[in-house]
Amino acid sequence: MSINPSGWKPEMGADETAEVVTFTGNRALMLEEPLLFEYSDFGDTGVDFPPAPVVAPRLGGLDRNRPIGLPGLSEPQAVRHYTRLSRQNYAIDLGLFPLGSCTMKHNPRLNEKMARLPGFGDIHPLAPVSTVQGAFELIDLVGTWLKTLTGMKAVAMSPKAGAHGELCGLLAIRSALEARGDARSVVLVPESAHGTNPATAAFCGYVVENIPATAEGRVDLEALKARLGPDIACMMITNPNTCGLFERDMIAISEAVHAAGALVYCDGANFNAIVGRVRPGDLGIDAMHINLHKTFSTPHGGGGPGSGPVVFSEALAPFAPLPFVEQQSDGSFILVEEETAGDYHAQSFGRMAAFHGQMGMFVRAAAYMLSHGADGLRQVAEDAVLNANYILRRLDDVLDAPFGKSGPCMHEALFSDDGFPEGFSTIDVAKGLIDEGFHPMTMYFPLVVHGAMLIEPTETEGKAGIDQFIGALRSVAERARAGDVSLKAAPHFAPRRRLDETLAARKPVLAWKEPVQAEAAE
Repeated sequence: MSINPSGWKPEMGADETAEVVTFTGNRALMLEEPLLFEYSDFGDTGVDFPPAPVVAPRLGGLDRNRPIGLPGLSEPQAVRHYTRLSRQNYAIDLGLFPLGSCTMKHNPRLNEKMARLPGFGDIHPLAPVSTVQGAFELIDLVGTWLKTLTGMKAVAMSPKAGAHGELCGLLAIRSALEARGDARSVVLVPESAHGTNPATAAFCGYVVENIPATAEGRVDLEALKARLGPDIACMMITNPNTCGLFERDMIAISEAVHAAGALVYCDGANFNAIVGRVRPGDLGIDAMHINLHKTFSTPHGGGGPGSGPVVFSEALAPFAPLPFVEQQSDGSFILVEEETAGDYHAQSFGRMAAFHGQMGMFVRAAAYMLSHGADGLRQVAEDAVLNANYILRRLDDVLDAPFGKSGPCMHEALFSDDGFPEGFSTIDVAKGLIDEGFHPMTMYFPLVVHGAMLIEPTETEGKAGIDQFIGALRSVAERARAGDVSLKAAPHFAPRRRLDETLAARKPVLAWKEPVQAEAAE
């Protein structure tokens, strides 16, 4: 029978949710698409080529001695294959993307148009400096905005992503400590920090120790003070944190860490919630990476490296990495690739990348900054926080909000599966949301909350879209609370039914084999 997604009833039986099987496997306009390798016979070709001439081997014995194993497709087949697959993707251009801790915001098309301008879109990293003055000026412009918005002394534009930026910041911190003959071995990371923070610290060779959170989801200041000592190199903190809360004791935290001779690294992934409202430099931060894709609306990766610039306090500015763009007295720009005599990068720890950075990301970020202006960026933060608090308060009667009494949240609303009947959990809600036409929120993170559901609407969503998402999530949550068994089999309307994710993680199929080969292997 036909089922209305918004009309689920707990008493529905299995016979009422039975699927109708079609001859093609298609579900109306949701087309079932095979793998390319299943599409046609091997040996076919979509293009006519003359036979390849026979030549003597030139690969030193590495010649292929069996068919390459690629299917032959005509142009319509290839185009249809990838178009059909694209229809099965969820994207920010289709609807709200509620991933918490990820800031999946709309990328304005103006940014994309600017990134494709000649001189930006076709720039080469080895082009003579005299021919790329406009590019250098734009990099300097973005760096200046970042320093201004954060209240910091220096900026490194070369890191390629957030985690790369974390590595950059910790290398600068380690260099600063070694320069004063004070090698330290421990990095403190709160429970509410992003998962890359302890990973980066360990990669740098530090011992990572945890700092607990208070009952309201913020750093336990007294526990931090009790642990500080001469072996602590730095404190890595995420602010606003992954519980969606602003660290109210941030200045006190910085003062305590500095008094112990250590430095403060801030994960700036959530800068979108405070841009134009709070300058991290005023909070005592020494280094902070900024994900351009989160706060300044560049794509996540964008077909290549992303961009995670790092800003530094006056204490760390001399240790910032090379290269950096510098404006000369005549107005021209140069790329400084070695240590200078001044205090800016004077004791640089070296390079983070072979070339300066990802030009396309810089252009998009510049377009976003200039089109919004200082007042517009401030409104970005205000609207993002407003949207998150709206979701929190509209759903806290049907979903448990573990920190709902800790005051207003910042950029994301956090819920848990507490209150669901036995056998129902966050995963069931997530699968039910797929049937409603939404990508699930971030699940089971942060780890301090059991069955966590982390939702970040960003500022780019209007009230009507958010109300639809709230209605869908409320409907699924009510089904879970009522013990609706049909939810255990969700999604019902997606191209694939519920997968065995544990088996997929433990025994992934990483290569396709021809059926004949597979049978022979068995």
